[in-house]
Amino acid sequence: MALTFKAAFLALMLVTLNGHYKQVVILLVSVILISHPDGDSALPDRCAGIEFDAITPDDKGQTFFFKGDHVWKGFEGDAQPSSQYFKELNGHVDAAFRMHNPENQGDHDHIYLFLDDKVFSYFEHTLEEGYPKEIQEDFPGVPTHLDAAVECPKGECVTDSVLFFKGPDVHVYDIVTKTVKTKTWPHLPACTSVFRWLEHYYCFHGHNFTRFQPVTGEVTGNYPKDARRYFMRCPDFGHGGERTTLKCSDFKMDAITTDDTGRMYMFKGSNYMRLDTHRDGLHAFPITRSWKELTNGVDSVFSYNDRIYLIKGDQVYIYKAGAHFTLIEGYPKTLKEELNIEGQVDAAFVCPGQRTAHIIQGRKITYINLAATPREITLDAPLPFGDIDAAFCSSDGIKIFQGSNYYHYDSPMLLVMSRIAPIPLKVTSAMVGCED
Repeated sequence: MALTFKAAFLALMLVTLNGHYKQVVILLVSVILISHPDGDSALPDRCAGIEFDAITPDDKGQTFFFKGDHVWKGFEGDAQPSSQYFKELNGHVDAAFRMHNPENQGDHDHIYLFLDDKVFSYFEHTLEEGYPKEIQEDFPGVPTHLDAAVECPKGECVTDSVLFFKGPDVHVYDIVTKTVKTKTWPHLPACTSVFRWLEHYYCFHGHNFTRFQPVTGEVTGNYPKDARRYFMRCPDFGHGGERTTLKCSDFKMDAITTDDTGRMYMFKGSNYMRLDTHRDGLHAFPITRSWKELTNGVDSVFSYNDRIYLIKGDQVYIYKAGAHFTLIEGYPKTLKEELNIEGQVDAAFVCPGQRTAHIIQGRKITYINLAATPREITLDAPLPFGDIDAAFCSSDGIKIFQGSNYYHYDSPMLLVMSRIAPIPLKVTSAMVGCED
């Protein structure tokens, strides 16, 4: 534990000094007391209820909360001088965001910090050559002295964009065309910082936040809410402060899939979790938040042709994938109507670029041609083991999940031809956010 300046002074006074060392120590103590006449200056405490100047994740997914000349790294821990991570900063920042521009890897995942009429660009916490610049050089048409900023990828916004906030106005900057459209959202609180987390957008004001839709600014639900209950771990504030992590040895999932946009979803009970955004944190949400008709969880799931198929009991729900999921008209339908099968489905998967659904029921796997109408069963084959919870196919092969273990196969054919189960592998924290 570090000594305070006053404690250091008292400790030094208690030491018996002899010879010329006494003069050196007296000089050292004098410098300390002159530099810090009031002792330690108190660090800002976000659990006391403060208003952040800016919030942004970095290229590794660590979230930084800025206040004055201090910053917090992550959702717990003490404040540190912002210059510890961004050494060129000498004070506060007005706004910050992490660039989403996968078409331009020289810009993608860079952190932009705004101060007055200047912008700083960092990558891996190193200031890029030529910065700071005038804001107009990098973002023509964007005003100075901003209140907040946030990235908005295509699919969540119409195009890959950045939202710049100043007063009641929101300046929507298209990063490809470098054009700005200005909107006014007077119903939204005055945002001092804005944070995009797991495809949702949060306006921070005071120690509260309000979630909003990034295209219209619409606010739905019961807001504002206290940020200390959700975005930091604070004593006596519940939610984030009382969150517990499931041990990997106790892990068990119900279903898993990746849609055509690359979003990876895991389902467990009445909740789901995005796994492809793990660098920005893993968090469980109610399934009804994205698929409102599914009120009792799911048994299995697979994705095909820009649609996600969710199976519960003998019902199949098909949703069109996009920024939001939309139930296809006429659904749900029975398993017999949609897939030409009956009975409990334990797991299902479709491999990338393929049109065959692989349906696992007990110790049997069924191949179904999704391009045929009505659906055509092309293969029924036994499996080397049963009690399967979920299955997933990617370019790396197939993972078959069974409790806290999984089995890896290079292809569906090797799975079908196998007569004994391979050596099981353990589910890890890197995969699903459990505790090793």
